Amino acid sequence: MTGTLRAATADAQLRERMGAALGLEVASANLTGVATLESPYPVSDLAVASVAAVGAGVSGVLEAAGFGWRPATVRREHADAWFSSGVRPVGWVAPTPWDPIAGDYRAADGWIRLHTNAPAHRQAALRVLGVDADRDAVARAVAIWHADQLEAEVVAEGGCAATLRRPEEWARHPQGVAVAAEPLVARETTGASEAASRWAPTLERPLAGLLVLDLTRVLAGPVATRVLAGLGAEVLRIDPTGWDEPALAHEMTLGKRTARLDAHDPAGLARLTRLLAQADVIVHGYRSDALERLGLGAEVRRETRPGLVDVSLDAYGFTGPWAARRGFDSLVQMSSGIADAGMRAAVADHPVPLPVQALDQATGYLMAAAALAGLRQRLLDGTGSEVRLSLARTAVELEAARGLPRATRYSAPELTDGALLQSEWGPVRVLPAPFALDGVRVAWERPPRAFGSDNPTW
Repeated sequence: MTGTLRAATADAQLRERMGAALGLEVASANLTGVATLESPYPVSDLAVASVAAVGAGVSGVLEAAGFGWRPATVRREHADAWFSSGVRPVGWVAPTPWDPIAGDYRAADGWIRLHTNAPAHRQAALRVLGVDADRDAVARAVAIWHADQLEAEVVAEGGCAATLRRPEEWARHPQGVAVAAEPLVARETTGASEAASRWAPTLERPLAGLLVLDLTRVLAGPVATRVLAGLGAEVLRIDPTGWDEPALAHEMTLGKRTARLDAHDPAGLARLTRLLAQADVIVHGYRSDALERLGLGAEVRRETRPGLVDVSLDAYGFTGPWAARRGFDSLVQMSSGIADAGMRAAVADHPVPLPVQALDQATGYLMAAAALAGLRQRLLDGTGSEVRLSLARTAVELEAARGLPRATRYSAPELTDGALLQSEWGPVRVLPAPFALDGVRVAWERPPRAFGSDNPTW
């Protein structure tokens, strides 16, 4: 990380750093309310800062569209609530998001986390361990491995695992060094376009008519596209045949249309390419080489839709030996030392993660802010942009702010307001948006829906 930091509190430093990375006036946001997420890390401050980045992005779009600059207001308790769950079932319970095998295990020389929610990832871990899908059997098998060796073997087999490391160990690790040298938001301007667009920004709905192609999985990517939908964008989420995430579908599909395509099939790839050719924004969260292998690499995307705002997410960063490694929020917390710092602060005998999946959530809001910054630039000069963010790079900012003073006391008010919508699983309460701007309506008009509910068309 470079540059002189003038900020004295965690939220001020985070807003300053985010504003510099995005080219937005994030520090100008008005903050109200109290923090509710207590942790050794300034999680509430990360929440308000990343939400404030979205507010600054909206302000930038409005100014570029001729509506003038309007400062955003962020309510801390609402930002914290959305970091936990902004779409809450009413009278029904969503399935658990965790596979029975997923979790932390004690190895011969430390701790390791296995992420087995996807069937392929579960089978990869079980093949390496040589056991059936029984948690006790897995625990016995893990206990005889060195954690780093098991991590490497599971990853090589196509699975997902992460050894518990201390923050100082991660800072010396080749991947920790690589990701710390990356920008928080890597941005590159691409060619201008005169292609027609349905986007017609209004003060009330700044993204009215904007077409957003959503190629994301849990959780950061869907957070980003949900924010864009709340500002009026038409978001089309595409999933492969057979893919499902039932525990979080009500959270991830709010305000969106959902469809399925098999991009490995020539007809499916052709349909996806046609959708891309009309899109204003694409947000994708697959591994950094996945679209390349499908024939939709960065150069193809630029040629298919000049002027595209292209936002991509990676777990461990885009450089270094782990650049293409599979990863999730809980794994990055283990690798980067966050779960170790939590364990030590709690004087616990096991890893202690953040109270919410804050890396996912904060990175998702930053992705939305980056998309808005790109749209602002497109309004000004017609150019497109490519943007890259990662969970591990967001973790660098959180670690850097750990020792700074917290801005507010902790409290836990019960939030009972919000819109009631009827989803396919039952009613849900959608909490009020965590940011507000005068004259802007942030709302989701489509209720959550099952994956594949719509045709793959705009």
